[in-house]
Amino acid sequence: MLSKYSLPALHVAAWAPAAQIAYWWFTGQMAFNPIQDLTFATGFPALVFLVLTLAVTPANTLFGWKWSIPLRRWLGLYAFFYATAHMLIFMVLDYGFMWVDMFRQIVEKQYILAGLGALLLMLPLALTSTKSWQKRLGRSWKDLHRAVYAAAILAVLHFIWLVKADLTQPLMFAGIVAVLLIMRIPAVRQWLSSLRQKAKRRLATPQLKTPTTTQPAPPEMGE
Repeated sequence: MLSKYSLPALHVAAWAPAAQIAYWWFTGQMAFNPIQDLTFATGFPALVFLVLTLAVTPANTLFGWKWSIPLRRWLGLYAFFYATAHMLIFMVLDYGFMWVDMFRQIVEKQYILAGLGALLLMLPLALTSTKSWQKRLGRSWKDLHRAVYAAAILAVLHFIWLVKADLTQPLMFAGIVAVLLIMRIPAVRQWLSSLRQKAKRRLATPQLKTPTTTQPAPPEMGE
């Protein structure tokens, strides 16, 4: 049941931020600083979908959610889509393709450099996400797509360095990414898989109730 509706539900959820942006734009409900709002409205879903991409394998290891594996490609593509829109807002709306000023900002501000690095790492992953590229690259396809780990780390650093006041949300994402990466360590992954198998066997084995024997009541005083 989940596998039947998971992909359509993902597409609906993935286009929701874009639909909200379009609604704001055409109804004139953008805030005083629309570029800042657009930047956050594209950057946040990019990070969310990137983290969800990392969560697919641990979810399958820990809970046996095989239905989530086909979603990984689309999660990664939506992460790249929103990350690209995030960068285009910076290039077009913020700086109007003024390359010298953009280059100066990238060099001077480390959060922009981290975000650009994450996007550049995601670019070859998006281009080679099809099954034909997977067959063409063979074993090296998995090695290439491990770059998503570095992209996620850079995306989290981009968020942390960008926020100057309340770091609660960026640090929360950092903790989630750290846990998901730790769960990918072979020893940890094997341990989690063994826990799932033990829990599965425990649930499959019927619990036999041991018969209770009634003990005779002790004699009353004076009997």
